[in-house]
Amino acid sequence: MRNRPLPVKARAPVTYILYPSGSRVATFCHPEPVEGRRERTAERSAIEAACYNQPMDFAYCYSPIFMDHKTGEHPENPQRLVVINNEVEKFIPRETWPEVWIDPPDATHDQIAEIHTRGHIELVQSTCAKGHSALEMDTPISPLSYAAALKAAGAGIHAVESVMSGKIKCAFCAVRPPGHHAEKDRAMGFCLFNNIAIAAKYALKNGAKKVAIVDWDVHHGNGTQHSFESDTDVFFASFHHWGIYPGTGHQSETGKGDAEGLTVNYPLPGDTGDDKYLSIMEEDLIPKLREYKPDLILISAGFDAHEADPLGGMNVTDDGFKKMTKLLMELADETCNGKIVSFLEGGYNLSTLGKTVALHVKTLMED
Repeated sequence: MRNRPLPVKARAPVTYILYPSGSRVATFCHPEPVEGRRERTAERSAIEAACYNQPMDFAYCYSPIFMDHKTGEHPENPQRLVVINNEVEKFIPRETWPEVWIDPPDATHDQIAEIHTRGHIELVQSTCAKGHSALEMDTPISPLSYAAALKAAGAGIHAVESVMSGKIKCAFCAVRPPGHHAEKDRAMGFCLFNNIAIAAKYALKNGAKKVAIVDWDVHHGNGTQHSFESDTDVFFASFHHWGIYPGTGHQSETGKGDAEGLTVNYPLPGDTGDDKYLSIMEEDLIPKLREYKPDLILISAGFDAHEADPLGGMNVTDDGFKKMTKLLMELADETCNGKIVSFLEGGYNLSTLGKTVALHVKTLMED
């Protein structure tokens, strides 16, 4: 047990308790008498309540540069991260827990080139520099979009490195632009670089033998699937609304060559809700992943399958996303010492997105 003062604003000593699992939680000590405690300001009480029992084996990877990826009136816009961060700050205040809020380094060209062609990297860079408004009809950009994309890819690499090295147990990458549609040589579907694929490749080059990627974004993760469909060291599973963009992800797409069976697609009809998602995960996906025994689990966490999302046409609730998160956490505890990194993908209802993602983050932080 060791003591460290909170910021002056909070004015209360904090004690860290180290549990046998290696996780640390913070509890607050109150040396003043009862009457003194009652007189504490509302602001101080709110800070202490928000920080009570916050785990220190978690990272929230975010950078202000993500706000500079300007997309106009497009549904994938900076306001998505505004509403998410506002909700997350209610239980992980930035000023109080700067060690949890991580501004990651950029990915290098070499790291991105493990997934994308150098020609594609240079095209994204030059097109943004020229001030063009889009790379594809559905993929708007602005002058700083390339810088944001480097940072988004870097967030996944940093999170994976931190988890694999044991510095933290799990992480959430609150990034944009998203990534799972980006192909080897093409930006598409709001995505410039494939953040989760780049992170998976980094993990495999730095100690991981097997990586599992679970994509529950309402749209099929075509770029991620195509990155690994011939690789035996990556298991890829996707839940998606069948019949909408990008039109890939049929159940017959199961991998190629020696990797046959390591791509699993669950194309679902519109209006599918919690019961179907959870039954598939419990009865089919989890047993497959348990048999595969990954060293690391990555989540393409799109929230556009939410019942209130304007684009998805599905009926997953906040509780459904929480339960899916818990199922993957339990599997991670069983197979890879709890190592999970989650990546923000889609989700476009600004009135619900913040609370849904915050619940996902809270769930990841639970022991």
